[in-house]
Amino acid sequence: MPPSLGPRIILHCDLDAFYPSCEIKRNPSLAGKPLIVGADPKGGHGRGVVMSCSYEARKFGVRSGMPISQAYKLCPQGIYVRPDFEFYAETSDRVMSLLRKFADRFEQTSIDEVYLDVGDRCASFDEAIKLARRVKTELKSAEGLTVSVGIAPNKSIAKMASDMNKPDGLTTVRPDDVKTFLEPLSVNKISGVGKKTTEFLQEHGVETIGQLSQIPAKKITDWFGKGGVWLWGIANGIEETPVEERPLRKSISVEQTFERDIQNKGVVKEALESLVLEVHERLLGERLLFRTVGIKVRFEGFQTFTREKTHTGYVDDQDVIREYVGSLFREFEKDRRRIRLVGARLSDLKPAEGRQTRLG
Repeated sequence: MPPSLGPRIILHCDLDAFYPSCEIKRNPSLAGKPLIVGADPKGGHGRGVVMSCSYEARKFGVRSGMPISQAYKLCPQGIYVRPDFEFYAETSDRVMSLLRKFADRFEQTSIDEVYLDVGDRCASFDEAIKLARRVKTELKSAEGLTVSVGIAPNKSIAKMASDMNKPDGLTTVRPDDVKTFLEPLSVNKISGVGKKTTEFLQEHGVETIGQLSQIPAKKITDWFGKGGVWLWGIANGIEETPVEERPLRKSISVEQTFERDIQNKGVVKEALESLVLEVHERLLGERLLFRTVGIKVRFEGFQTFTREKTHTGYVDDQDVIREYVGSLFREFEKDRRRIRLVGARLSDLKPAEGRQTRLG
């Protein structure tokens, strides 16, 4: 396809409360109720965490990564369901197939997020808005799901825009509006800027993206190395990363950040079990085999450790993932520090024999 002669127009589509929305699609009587996807608060002594929750549950203060026992205290009347990652992966596959037909270039970044470059088929932002409305209508009709869409000249701004008016939002940032849009936003609205970077910037008097854009590029690279170039570009609205398919992943990783640092290792183990199920479903969904299993453990104070274990051959066995994650985590079980984040990762991947690898 020849390069676009018109403006660069990127859509970021973010499915609203995806796991709960899938459950509501399967059981419409759950609509409008505080729905929490995660561990059973009454089983296993209330261990485990919230994987996701409906907007009705969020009104009670429930959040992803929160211990399920805390969620139950905040919202005892909530409906608690165990995650069904196979069902979510199947739903995601159909959604992505539907969204792909609207794009000139397509890049799926997670089970519920995707970038669409529409600069060839849309001559203007007005045309892109019409296209986004069609996306929303067709998705609602075909799958009963809502999606929040951000439209912008680049990926980073489109992602920020999609987060602005959730759920079922449509936010457009035209090229002339980029500076006005970015200036008042907190620096942590930039995808990839976490708590530690936000605190560092705040200590240096930088609270907003507008303030960050005024810092000389050299100073930001002194602070953050090569990542500073990327950060400076985003703050100034000139990030130009292309939307592109990634034909074969090098790794599949999932993480769970706890809403507050956790000392109870039972809660952490239950979170790891959910991550094992999720990373395995993604592996099967992409028709891949793995050899190496890894975990990430981040303690309070942001000290982070990673550990890996490699299998003798290529497999897609969930029990191998569970066994390796469990054995790798044993090193940290007696550590008294609170845990902030855990992750599971599969790497050294290859396509399963005789199957097409799904692009995504």
